[in-house]
Amino acid sequence: MDGVTDVTFRHMMATYGQPDVTFTEFTNIHDICHGSRAGWEPLRYSDCERPIVAQLYGKDPALFYKAAHVIGELGFDGLDINMGCPSKNVASSGSGAGLIRTPELALEIMASAKQGLADWANGQTLEDIGLKKAALEQAKDRNTQPWPEPEQPPRRFIPLTVKTRLGYDSVVINEWSDCLAQGQPEVISIHGRTLKQMYRGEADWEAIASAAQHIKSRGILVLGNGDIRSRNDAVSRIQASGVDGILIGRAAQGNPWIFQEKDLIRNATHNPNPPSLSEASVSLETRFQMMINHATLFESFNESPRFPRMRKHLGWYCSGFPHAAAMRANMVKTNNAQDVKGLVEEYMSQHVLTEAEAVSASS
Repeated sequence: MDGVTDVTFRHMMATYGQPDVTFTEFTNIHDICHGSRAGWEPLRYSDCERPIVAQLYGKDPALFYKAAHVIGELGFDGLDINMGCPSKNVASSGSGAGLIRTPELALEIMASAKQGLADWANGQTLEDIGLKKAALEQAKDRNTQPWPEPEQPPRRFIPLTVKTRLGYDSVVINEWSDCLAQGQPEVISIHGRTLKQMYRGEADWEAIASAAQHIKSRGILVLGNGDIRSRNDAVSRIQASGVDGILIGRAAQGNPWIFQEKDLIRNATHNPNPPSLSEASVSLETRFQMMINHATLFESFNESPRFPRMRKHLGWYCSGFPHAAAMRANMVKTNNAQDVKGLVEEYMSQHVLTEAEAVSASS
């Protein structure tokens, strides 16, 4: 999710939730190929996130070819092409979900990216394709902080995947997925809405199920996406649609625990009459400590003026406990991790102590 799944957020998800695979925010191929330090920001990651897939967007096959080399050089475990972003600025330029309207270009992009991954795996260097090594090294120095510089990754062919939607302004996912399958990606992920819908209404999982049959017959894995809010949602959607797995986005905001105990979901999906799964329960102390840890880690990656970007995450954590709304209103005004810690300590002293005193008095 653009503006959400930055390196700090993903690190917290990996630490507290441990999803099976993680995707970066989408990154513009122009920024990658021209060495923009700001444009490289979404590609910062740590080893705890593995397997970690770099998500790219754009519409120039030649730049996708070059960007694929960079993704290999940075040690990612996969390259995902975003053909589903509904943002007006992205789609109107012909990138993201805009590619649904240009299937021939979409296939050319996939072919170029796969060739780039193959050529890098076979030893071709960045200098061979006209990219400045110095720009990459500068970006890598920033991307890997504060973790130690990793060893140069072995050259291996990493998989290409695609994320898309049901269509542009109408549902054409069967025809569109048949087109994408010609590019032979390892995985096709489908969000159950059209571009026109943005994130309104309910995701159409019947359309996802129909497309899954088309795609899986080609030996390609299918992931479904849209309105997965709980473990039980995950089980029911996998069983009903026949997808190989699901992607979780908005439900993970302030809730990394949704990824915990994944074996429960796997076992339930193979059960014709799956039991109802309880949702992960965490103590208030654990939730508050994660807020402090998240804010502290964010500061270690970013300069002070960037802290307002952290506030929305703090707000998402503030739900499901007494006086959460008041806590949230204060958290979105914080300027540093120390402010966050102070608010937590104030809450614990005022509310938790009061409840303990009430229990003592009643006994």
